[in-house]
Amino acid sequence: MPRAVLTSVHVYPVKSLAGHSPGEAAVEPWGLAGDRRWMLADPAGKVVTQRQHARLALVHTELLDDGGVRVHAPGTDPLTVAPPGPGTAAEPVEVFTSRFEAVPAGTAADAWFSDHLGAAVRLVHLDDPARRRPVDPAYARPGETVSLADGYPLLITSTSSLDALNALIAQGDHADEGPLPMTRFRPNLVVEGAAPWAEDDWRRIAVGEVTFRVARPCGRCVVTTTDQLTAERGKEPLRTLARHRRFGDQLVFGQNLVPEHTGTVRVGDKLEVLD
Repeated sequence: MPRAVLTSVHVYPVKSLAGHSPGEAAVEPWGLAGDRRWMLADPAGKVVTQRQHARLALVHTELLDDGGVRVHAPGTDPLTVAPPGPGTAAEPVEVFTSRFEAVPAGTAADAWFSDHLGAAVRLVHLDDPARRRPVDPAYARPGETVSLADGYPLLITSTSSLDALNALIAQGDHADEGPLPMTRFRPNLVVEGAAPWAEDDWRRIAVGEVTFRVARPCGRCVVTTTDQLTAERGKEPLRTLARHRRFGDQLVFGQNLVPEHTGTVRVGDKLEVLD
């Protein structure tokens, strides 16, 4: 295999909002430090993402040293949200079929996001990722947990696979939408130097000092059709993935990872395929 290296790291403090790209990040058992520890929920506790509100892409987040966040969006005053205090009671929430508890951030945060979206939502915080939400037992080992990500601690993608996908988009009915940037796929780790689609065959990898189990391919949704700078939707990449990257009932790009131990990943780290 050609030499593959880590070219970028991405952390999304609030699920489905814009993230940031540090040069390195600590890998915790449930994901990158600070990644997706906050999310929006509707009044019934069900997760709210760009699937329902593309405008979430326009909300930028800054992770604060105390685990809180500062959010801002065009035309609004910034909001700083501290982690809920230890006496704040957790409430039931849902991320798709996963049901667990998270702690409400408070009325000021709820009002800010509800005003931005024009819909009633609540901001909640995952206070204890070590015990709140297990990884899907069909792909996990006992005791493995996940943050507020869709289902797995990390997502890895490859620039060569994106190049191959963009070449296919250029041949299709919506060629004017391409080439697409990697931001459409909201990965945590991006590597370059691997062969296109080589990640389909990875089972266990090392990135720098951390080893990961490759749990399963990542099925893609309408969020990938959302321009992360304008919140406008198109047809791609789902139209092309449906033609060329359909695995069962899922349209696949990237791989979900579960860390085997903690450590730090850094831009420039070498990727090694172990199995």
